[in-house]
Amino acid sequence: MAFERPKISVFGAGFVGSTVAQRCADRELGDVLLIDIVEDMPQGKALDMFESSPVERFDARVNGSNNPADVKDSDVVVVTSGIARKPGMSRDDLLTTNAKIIQSVSDSIKENAPNAIVIMITNPLDVMSWVAHNRLGFGKNRVMGMAGVLDSARMASFVAMELDCS
Repeated sequence: MAFERPKISVFGAGFVGSTVAQRCADRELGDVLLIDIVEDMPQGKALDMFESSPVERFDARVNGSNNPADVKDSDVVVVTSGIARKPGMSRDDLLTTNAKIIQSVSDSIKENAPNAIVIMITNPLDVMSWVAHNRLGFGKNRVMGMAGVLDSARMASFVAMELDCS
């Protein structure tokens, strides 16, 4: 019987989503699927990640897709989908736009990966986690938000830049 790795799907192939996907592959946490609505982008990024496997010495499959239904049977789903806050954009504007995106992503997860653990990263994180949790109907131990580490790393980087150190 062949060993099956966990399936980790990442919605959103932007900077954060691509970084999450690369780290999951590098650490062989599971086989990774990168999903995005931008045609051909997740496939290209996934190919770049996969081609790094001989150098980084990981043995995980990395694929890309534009079809949200490909989240099927994922064990873990990381959600980074959404727009970034632009200058002059209020938190409420960001919330309204990203809530619609998260509802759509949640519907795909609920239909195709009903047993997955969901990790939310989309901002505003507190509200997007709540939107996903309510839309999915999953137990509170299966939908969580992740921001502290990312925000702390960003702050440490900015402090290091200002102090001209690493």
